[in-house]
Amino acid sequence: MTIHQLEPGPDTTVQVFSRDIPAVLTVNPGDTVRVRSLDAWGHLQRQTFPGEERPQLFADRKGHCLTGPIAVASARPGDMLAVTFKSLTPDNWGFTNAGRKDDELTRLLAVEGGVPQWLLWEVDAERGIAVNDLGQKVRLGPFFGVVGVPPAAHGEVTTTPPRADSGGNIDCRELTAGSTLYLPVTVPDALLCVGDGHAAQGDGEVGGTAIECGMTSELMLDLVADPPLRSIHAVTPTSRITFGFNADLNLAMAEALKAILTWMQSLFGMDRTRALALASTVVDLRITQIANETWGVHGVLDHDAVQ
Repeated sequence: MTIHQLEPGPDTTVQVFSRDIPAVLTVNPGDTVRVRSLDAWGHLQRQTFPGEERPQLFADRKGHCLTGPIAVASARPGDMLAVTFKSLTPDNWGFTNAGRKDDELTRLLAVEGGVPQWLLWEVDAERGIAVNDLGQKVRLGPFFGVVGVPPAAHGEVTTTPPRADSGGNIDCRELTAGSTLYLPVTVPDALLCVGDGHAAQGDGEVGGTAIECGMTSELMLDLVADPPLRSIHAVTPTSRITFGFNADLNLAMAEALKAILTWMQSLFGMDRTRALALASTVVDLRITQIANETWGVHGVLDHDAVQ
């Protein structure tokens, strides 16, 4: 196993997904990459007060600031890429804002008008806490908001919505250290990009941002010949997880639930309707995020839920 190092910079960072962007690093299946990423906005300097404008890597920000693409040698469409988060360490500061948009959701929440409110956080990874400028303290749960590969079609696509075929802006708070995310390979060599570090987030990412931060990570990248599912899924230290993405939250829910029923059929040797009956007693459906145009739902089956 080889350990690689990848730092963020103008030549190793992207803000769109595209199969036409050359890889900045090539690894072999089973290798580990130590990846540094800037926060989603690409800040080069920390804020000194909430909402302060600071230099960013991209002057014409189009999307999330992502490190990559990383090529995985021999990966081909139809394979499944396993991304194991061996460690995830947030930078020592982060920010959160809400209310930037004047849209249907903000109007329903009575925060319309597009006047953002900010929180500035001091992040203590060693103690596992973050404290904001109001003195409020929260527990850390670091993870990447964006982990994905480009769609199969040529051309650039935005990083904003998650995609069922290639991942991206999944924003699942369950994907902390020790978890493995499985993504369908869509293009030769996979071309993985990661970023949008979150020091902490609630299910739903209801205000549109988490504690946005830079991240230092160790990722093991591998190819899996016989995964339990061909759709995006994950195994965490506590659970098996499936995902659904759709502009219709009902359809996103159905996609996540269909996948976990398929997994349960394999695990327990059950027909599908009986798996649904069992799922009704042990599966949690959680709203992953409502912030990215395409809503996310994840199904959670704890490892010890069925004895």
